[in-house]
Amino acid sequence: MSATITTVDPPSPAPVPRSGRPWPRLVRPAAAVLSGLLLYASFPPRPLWWLVLPGFALLGWVLSARRLRTAFGLGLLAGLGFMLPLLHWTGEEVGPVPWLALAFAEALFIAVGCVGIAAVSRLAYWPVWAAAVWVLDEAVRARVPFGGFPWGKIAFGQADSMFLPLAALGGTPLLSFAVVLCGFGLLEALRQVRRYRSTGTVPRAAVVAAAVTVAVPVVAALAALPLVDDSAEDGTATVAAIQGNVPRLGLDFNSQRRAVLDNHADRTEQLARDVKAGKVAQPDFVLWPENSSDLDPYRNPDAREAIDRAVRAIGVPTVIGAVLAPDTGALRNTLIEWDPDNGPVDTYDKRHIQPFGEYMPMRSFVRIFSKDVDRVQRDFGSGSKVGVFDLAGTRVGLVTCYEAAFDDAVRDTVKDGGQLIAVPSNNATFGRSEMTYQQLAMSQVRAVEHGRSVVVPVTSGVSAVIRPDGTIVQKTEMFTPDALVDEVPLRSSLTPATRLGTLPEGILALLAVAGLGWVAVRSVRVRKDRRQEPESVPSAT
Repeated sequence: MSATITTVDPPSPAPVPRSGRPWPRLVRPAAAVLSGLLLYASFPPRPLWWLVLPGFALLGWVLSARRLRTAFGLGLLAGLGFMLPLLHWTGEEVGPVPWLALAFAEALFIAVGCVGIAAVSRLAYWPVWAAAVWVLDEAVRARVPFGGFPWGKIAFGQADSMFLPLAALGGTPLLSFAVVLCGFGLLEALRQVRRYRSTGTVPRAAVVAAAVTVAVPVVAALAALPLVDDSAEDGTATVAAIQGNVPRLGLDFNSQRRAVLDNHADRTEQLARDVKAGKVAQPDFVLWPENSSDLDPYRNPDAREAIDRAVRAIGVPTVIGAVLAPDTGALRNTLIEWDPDNGPVDTYDKRHIQPFGEYMPMRSFVRIFSKDVDRVQRDFGSGSKVGVFDLAGTRVGLVTCYEAAFDDAVRDTVKDGGQLIAVPSNNATFGRSEMTYQQLAMSQVRAVEHGRSVVVPVTSGVSAVIRPDGTIVQKTEMFTPDALVDEVPLRSSLTPATRLGTLPEGILALLAVAGLGWVAVRSVRVRKDRRQEPESVPSAT
């Protein structure tokens, strides 16, 4: 005799009545936005670099053990909290559409990276994997699309940070990794403290993980301090940086190109008079900013004469930032070495040109959203050779404005023999926004990364002289004609970061891929095991 037993599912628990308070659901989204705002607040001109640590601790809490789709949404909120205020300067003269589009695009990259962080957050030593994922995300964002946009790299907010010496060891990727790791490590440490208070015990492995992820970046930064050296290995050079100023703010300063050129020529001639009067030292060479002569001196005799007169007055080689306009083909954003006796003797064409600023991809599509696209009537072309000028016996590596954000552009000049780095720039388009200070901080990081003095001449400010240890020793006010003259140390040794090149970034990217791969394999195994589990069928005999 047999009987069949019918199983009955237990009754579902009664629904818990809603409290009518939606705020618990908003805690993580609000925390995501706040984490992005903390990252933004850690960037110049604010001297609050340390805010990046609670920013990443909060972001780690927001993303921990989240589903991937949820992590994408939370990451997008964090990215917008970071990028919307950070990139506000991009809409300074062209309205909110380009600013919002760029900030949203960059936030999408961050959102994808946050999906990866959420995925690895269940792994042992998760802060290590998560920090590597962030660096991988920065590496991709710095390369695509349209050549990439590295602005907002965490390393660029650390110009005054205790972690800055790590730039000399492994460049901006290692610096970013260490800072992000420490932030995530703080979260893990707080979790273990909370666990101890509630249970009275903490697993030894958890304590080790928390301690290592916080302590190692700090100890590594201290250990890297001897790499930061501002000694004059190759003697010194006296350099002058000219800030001629522009006649008006915004995009339309270009309509008075001759006035901009005259401003820089006049300020150089004033410097020559000050030298003759013994007020300042005679410079070995002079640096003008990017776009200091938007009149092509090869085609415009008046422009050539104005430059010749100023360079002969100061009597030393001078670097002129010019726009060259050949009969056919693209414009060239060019730096010209101008000799007082022989005129132009060498040139460097900017290699990393700015999309939507110096050239217009997808012109017809972009025009739908903004008619300002037609301000760029003729696209610029990019150069191909590394820029290093021999100026009165000093080899000067040339990095034009926007190029300071790209690791390879700066590193190439040093590996090609640059004893000093010059970053001629033009920030007049962005008015008095934070852009100038964000870019200046990049030059401070580059100084330490490569162990070189960095001189930054800017049309409208802030021009500056930076020592190889990242210290700013002279700088100008914005929109004020000025000339900086300083004796700077020259160096030829290469830091580990310069020698290693992209290797640290590659290793960290592989670490991120390994972590993500581990998560993927584990997920496949779990699903496979679930499919292979036999179904339990109750029966009775």
